[in-house]
Amino acid sequence: MPKSRTVDQPAELLPFLFTSWPDEKRKQVRTWLKFQAVTVNDRPVSQFNHPLQPGDVVAIRSDRFAAPKTTLPSGLKICFEDAAVIVIDKPANLLSIATEAEQERTAYFQLTDYLRRGNEQARDRVWIVHRLDRETSGLMVFAKTEQAKRALQTGWDEATKRYEAVVEGRLRDDAGTFSSDLDERNLLRVFSAPPSEFTRHAVTHFRVLARREWRTLVELSLETGRRHQLRVQLADAGCPIIGDKKYGAKSDPVKRLGLHACGLRFPHPETRREMSFESPMPKELLKLV
Repeated sequence: MPKSRTVDQPAELLPFLFTSWPDEKRKQVRTWLKFQAVTVNDRPVSQFNHPLQPGDVVAIRSDRFAAPKTTLPSGLKICFEDAAVIVIDKPANLLSIATEAEQERTAYFQLTDYLRRGNEQARDRVWIVHRLDRETSGLMVFAKTEQAKRALQTGWDEATKRYEAVVEGRLRDDAGTFSSDLDERNLLRVFSAPPSEFTRHAVTHFRVLARREWRTLVELSLETGRRHQLRVQLADAGCPIIGDKKYGAKSDPVKRLGLHACGLRFPHPETRREMSFESPMPKELLKLV
């Protein structure tokens, strides 16, 4: 059975399915819709009269994917899943990958266990594409095949990564750009330094969203992706992220780092269609500003 069809003229989804898969019983086609086995441009659709336009790709997926907003025991939420990628909303204080001290309480382990349905002998796994600090919450994408991992990492410069942070103090400007050179040789602490063979240039664009007394809510867009880039540059600006004692914060009002990865946009590794995801700022941070 062909798994995908490209739309050549405007149509509604259910009649298009009947026409494109004539050998399937109509009851089976309706079952595909009911259980979100039908995707339009890589997104599950269950609405029978969903409008289709020329160029749309309609596909039938045979493997099991999580329903959007599925939450795993660790608090990790699955935002999107298909055969190539899985996008998650990571809670604060969850590692991206294992360390010598922690092997299981990681996003990588939780997702691998989810894909294997608890069967340790299964070979299903995920591949790391990028990381978030343990203390940072928000959006991450993992690859479900090695080919997808290579494609995502090769084109990672095309991805848009957007963060929101609650910081101490008041940024002088309402918008601007942080530009500095970071020395990442110390695994525990990154710091700014004059350009040298040991530094990498870091660029972040910022925009103030709200001010409240001695706290500021700021939106941050990464042009480069250095370790602890946002934390160091905000501290250098005299406005460390709340809860970030490592980089000079004096307050920790909600017992977590005030940094959240709120926006992620990237080209799908197989179809090259743009994938875009948003995650609202956690309430405990938003109420501070």
